[in-house]
Amino acid sequence: MIALKSGLSSLSALPEPPDPRQEVRCAVRFPLTLPVVVSGGDIGEFSAITRNVSASGVLFTQDRPVEAGHEVRFSLRMPASVLGTPRDVLVHCVGRVVRCSMSQDKYLVAGTIDEYQFVEQ
Repeated sequence: MIALKSGLSSLSALPEPPDPRQEVRCAVRFPLTLPVVVSGGDIGEFSAITRNVSASGVLFTQDRPVEAGHEVRFSLRMPASVLGTPRDVLVHCVGRVVRCSMSQDKYLVAGTIDEYQFVEQ
């Protein structure tokens, strides 16, 4: 073992490995309840309701499960009151499902927002 200045061995100076169960959020989430139509190649098209939205992802509820890894497309009409803009803003999004779980009688589907485009209205 190599001694460090503090007298500790180099092995004891290594950082602890990260806990894989620890959740790391990279963006602030806003609790927004918005209707949304979700579509994707193998999953077809279905209606959902958002629970929260951030710059990098969305959580929505729906009636059926979706497997992680599926690409999804959806559009959100962001309220002017939330954005501080004169009118609502329509945003087309492309992402992928990262997890799906059952909560009471609905499925919770979490997805990334990998690409987005603001639409002129």
